[in-house]
Order: sequence, then structure tokens, then C-alpha cells
Amino acid sequence: MNRRDFLKCAGAAASAPIVVPGRVLGRDGGVAPSNRITLAQIGFGWIGGSHLNGFLHNDRVQFIAACDCFEERRLMAQQRIDDKFGGKVCKAYRDFRVMLERSDLDAVVIAVPDHWHAIMAVTAAEAGKDIYCEKPMSLTIHEGRAMVNAVRRYDRVFQTGSQQRSEYGGHFIRAAEFTRSGRIGEVKTIHIGVGGPPRPYDMPPEPIPEGLDWDLWLGQVPKLPYNSICCPDVNWRAFQEFCGGGFADMGAHHFDIAQWAMDCDHSGPVEIFPPDGEDVERLTLRYANGVEMIHGGGVDCDIQGTEGRIMAARGYLKAEPASLLKEPLGPGDVHLNRNRGHRDDWLDCIHSRGRPVADVEVGHRTATVCHLGNIAFRLRRPLQWDPDEEHFVKDEEANRFLTRPKRSPWRV
Repeated sequence: MNRRDFLKCAGAAASAPIVVPGRVLGRDGGVAPSNRITLAQIGFGWIGGSHLNGFLHNDRVQFIAACDCFEERRLMAQQRIDDKFGGKVCKAYRDFRVMLERSDLDAVVIAVPDHWHAIMAVTAAEAGKDIYCEKPMSLTIHEGRAMVNAVRRYDRVFQTGSQQRSEYGGHFIRAAEFTRSGRIGEVKTIHIGVGGPPRPYDMPPEPIPEGLDWDLWLGQVPKLPYNSICCPDVNWRAFQEFCGGGFADMGAHHFDIAQWAMDCDHSGPVEIFPPDGEDVERLTLRYANGVEMIHGGGVDCDIQGTEGRIMAARGYLKAEPASLLKEPLGPGDVHLNRNRGHRDDWLDCIHSRGRPVADVEVGHRTATVCHLGNIAFRLRRPLQWDPDEEHFVKDEEANRFLTRPKRSPWRV
């Protein structure tokens, strides 16, 4: 080809229309890259893996970073993200603080053990990132309030991972709607079927796997010997150094629905009674309106009133009488979050700057219920709680459990 022929071809190519798929431009149900939320995630264990799967298949986001103190997991996540989006689009980080310094990052998913939630969330809020944080939201009541304060101060969108407010067949949503609409009359008792309190960490030492930064995994917790039950296993939930045990793990779901059903998202119980072997068979939380929330029972959430009973679980919704569950809701009934996935609710609110269904204050109040129960279990005596001031009434011993010492340099 001579020079004249080459210039002819080049000119023809330049004048030809460029065909771009409508999906790239945001048509045909797609989202243009410029409108996607740039996303990072911290933690890729069991729950973290489910979030990675969920967000990878949501074209409203663009993953750009993956963080985990276990090299094997962060590299796995990086590879999956690169494979999904094509090319080297994801950077892997060991230290979340370095990742959160990125100015091109909009939002972060926090899917790590509970003792890390507050430190990471407050740091993310200070860095101007919107936050999806797994439940239970905090390790202590003090941490929870610090998270609320940071999110409000920096005007961030925060979704707590209490997915029962959005998913699982809508059973819990309808239970809360029907209860708040007065279908069971005046609420008297709510039975919550969750596990028990945690125990001190007592596992024997094992060799630390190659690629795991165990000191970083521990974070604020005093130095403890490594055991695989914590990582790569996920049974750290049993130990009080890292979380609130089974009581807080599923309690963060089921107590949350009970508070929602009672319209107590910004309040909490006023008295807590641990089992005493005599008058109190099971831990009981009493609210100012007289409702008693009782730990234990065969149903996730069993709400009993003067005119009936609603029982909600992940697999079913039942009522006595069954007629209480008639649909649709009437104009005078309470309508709550419906047909809106938990992750999508968060993404919608990032765009609108509204508050999602499990906003940070909601997550804090639910976690507080879990912490109050665990404190009562430890002290083995009744407690009085002021939900407005968030302290125990004239009880300095109990108030010392509102926070706990943190290993340097970690703080909130």
C-alpha cells in the first residue's frame, strides 16, 4: 500500500460511525461506567464471599479494590474481580487504611469480625466513603454511638447488614407491618429464638498460616495465640474478645425485627433481667410500654398480643388466627420496606443521599439490645437502662462494660 492509499483508508475509517453497545451508554437496562459506584470490600470470609458474589453481579457498581489481612483471600478476590470486569481493574490491599485513602473510591463493604466494625467504619466515614457494614454493628455500646456520630458528622450513607428487613421472602417485613398496624392488638410479649452469650477465648496455639497477618487480624484485641477456628474458619463468633456470641450473632437479626415491629428503632429496653433460677427463667428485656422481650423459644421471632400472635422465621410466616395474615394492607396500615434488596436499597440511597432501611442508628440500637443482654448475663443481676442517655442507672459497675480497652494504635 502506498502513502496515498493509506491516507484514503485512514480518512474513511475516521469518518465511519463508531458503534457502541447501548448497555455501555446506560441504555437497555445497563449502567454507564461513569455512573457506577466505585466499590471496595474489606474481608472475604464466609459472609464476605456472599457480598462479593452479590456485588459482582450488580452492574451499578465497579469494584476497584479488595482488602484482607489474609493474602490468599485478598488475591482470590482480586482475581475474581479482574476476571469479571476484564483486565487489571482491582488492587489488593493488606491494610484497609491505605485503601481508604483512595480519592477514586465511593463506598466500602465491611465484612470482617465484629471487633473491627467500628474502627473501620469510623475511618471510612472520615475518608468520605459510604458504608455497608455487617452485623452485629459494634463490639460495645460506646463503639456503636461513635459510629453513629461519625456517619452523621461526615454525611455518609450507612447500611447495617440486617438483611431480614429486606429479604428472606419478606416474612419479617410483613410481621413488622402487621404488628405495627394493630392486627394482633396490643403487643404483650415477644419471644426471640437465638443462641447464648460468648465465652472467653481459650483455644490452644497453632502455627500461623503463611500469608496471614495475625497481629492485624487481632487489631484492638489483646495479643492471643493463633488458632484456625478464627481464620480461615469463622467460629470466632463463640468468643467474647471478638463478638457477642450466638446471642448477638442472630440476635442482631431477630431483636432487630422485634424493635422494628414495636417502632423502637430509636429507643430500647429500660430493664434487663437475667435468668436467676427462680423467678426469671430466661433473660427478659422490659420496655417502657410494658412489652417484655424474652430470650429463647422455638421460633425466630414470636410476637404475641391481646388479639393474636404472629410467628416469623426465614422459612415461613404464621399467625394465630391465620386470618391475621390477609393481604393486601389497607390504607390505614403501616407500609414498610418491600421488594427492595438490601444491597440495592443501599445503592439507591447512595444516589439519593437518603437513609436506608437499616441505617446506622437502627443498627446501633439493635446491637445495644444484644450488648445489654450480654452484660446482664455476665453480671447475673437485674439492670436498669436509660435508652435516651445510653447508660445504666446508678450502676457504675455495669457502666464500665459500655466500652473496653483497645490495644494501641487502634481507637474510635
